[in-house]
Amino acid sequence: MDRLYHVLEAQQFDLDLIEAIFSTAQEMEQVVQHYGSNILNRRVMATLFYEPSTRTRLSFESAMTRLGGAVITTESAQEFSSAAKGETLEDTIRVVAGYSDVIVLRHYESGASNRAAAVAGIPVINAGDGAGQHPTQALLDLFTIQREIGRLKKINIALVGDLANGRTVRSLCYLLAKYEDVKMYFVAPETVRMKDDIKEYLQRHQVSFEEVDDLHEVARQADVVYQTRIQKERFGDRTGEYEQARGKYIVDRSVMDCMQEHAVVMHPLPRVDEIDPEVDADPRAAYFRQAHNGLYVRMALLRMILA
Repeated sequence: MDRLYHVLEAQQFDLDLIEAIFSTAQEMEQVVQHYGSNILNRRVMATLFYEPSTRTRLSFESAMTRLGGAVITTESAQEFSSAAKGETLEDTIRVVAGYSDVIVLRHYESGASNRAAAVAGIPVINAGDGAGQHPTQALLDLFTIQREIGRLKKINIALVGDLANGRTVRSLCYLLAKYEDVKMYFVAPETVRMKDDIKEYLQRHQVSFEEVDDLHEVARQADVVYQTRIQKERFGDRTGEYEQARGKYIVDRSVMDCMQEHAVVMHPLPRVDEIDPEVDADPRAAYFRQAHNGLYVRMALLRMILA
């Protein structure tokens, strides 16, 4: 298998590579339990974030630190980096590449990571690009489903919330499409329904999906309920549309009562009000375990790219 280099989009991963990443992630969990490793000693990772982040940035930085590497970082790069002076993304990447061995980039424009990769000369990892993709989140989501449900074939998954702007669900659809007998249910307010490009991709790959309105009915059939936040920042000045979409679908006790015993609720986080906090105590609430899995998957990716 060729060494992993850039991580830009979910489509780049085949089943063998996904299996290799998951196997390495399991090894990384043991590394964490045994207080880290020096396998990436003297390697430097730059985290360059043009949008706010907590889990993604900190899990990448923790991953690099636990593997013995070093981190240089900037958050709110749009405001506090040279971008505020008008520097192009390409020029910033060329400069940062001279300081580091890998760049983890979050940007507000779809396709920004591909632009960065074209000029970097070192590996670039897409940590979310606008409403485009978030491939490392999709990998950790898939890893979580396998751990929680025990399989990736023959599952029913309900994708709920902001599906039009949700880069996490878009990336996850691309990965789930690689597995047999997967059925997807799209549950979203009218203004943020899944875009046609994903639906056309699923049709081309003969993946079954259905757009539905009743979350309670879907919860009875789903192995996974994947809830997402209605993303206010993607609406701009369309506050009326945001308020109309917000709060339509909430995972609360009534939804949990419909779900099967083996099923789980996932969420890429942060949440606002789309999952009732009383659900947290239910063992089927997997979203905090899901976030912790991100450390192991990102450790695996860094090891495979740099070691």
